[in-house]
Amino acid sequence: MSPRIFADNDNRKMSKEALEALPEVESKEASRESVTEAEGKAGESAAAEPKAALQVDPAEHERVKVERDSLLERLARLQAEFENARKRESRERNEFRDYAVGGAVELFLPVLDNFQLALKSNGSAEQLRAGVELIVKQMEEALRTLHVQPVETVGAEFDPRVHEAIEMVEKPDVPDHQVFEEVRRGYRIKDRLLRPAMVRVASNPQQKEA
Repeated sequence: MSPRIFADNDNRKMSKEALEALPEVESKEASRESVTEAEGKAGESAAAEPKAALQVDPAEHERVKVERDSLLERLARLQAEFENARKRESRERNEFRDYAVGGAVELFLPVLDNFQLALKSNGSAEQLRAGVELIVKQMEEALRTLHVQPVETVGAEFDPRVHEAIEMVEKPDVPDHQVFEEVRRGYRIKDRLLRPAMVRVASNPQQKEA
């Protein structure tokens, strides 16, 4: 048998196999096109969903807008009320302070009047001293009216919370750390210290040795 016959037979075999494989290729192509078409429709559907979601009912939109405007108006009203209350509180505090200062000054006006009368007096030194002593008592009475009390000093044990020691002096006849002289009077108003008292404090070496 000639080589040409073998070649013809081989060609026929290959053609037959190609024809048998052709439906399978066409089927795959059709499936691929179906998948692509389905994906395209799904994409169009997904793109259309946000557009549908963005559509808002006009009545609902108007209701939300009215509610927002109402809340903003309420907030502005509350801010105005707070600012008015703050200003009112500040004004009342200033008025109370002025009233308190006015009441205290009123108590000391008679004391000032007496000092001015003493300066105009032509009396003796003893008379002037007696007049000043009366003025001091008048001032102390005014301070008591304001609940201002002097800090206890002479005879009291030294207390650094209310006393300011300017000197420690050796005193064998005075208990150790006892105030024996007041240099400047200290004052307190109820439990609040206005100023400490300047004092001299005794140092007793005999008690320290004991």
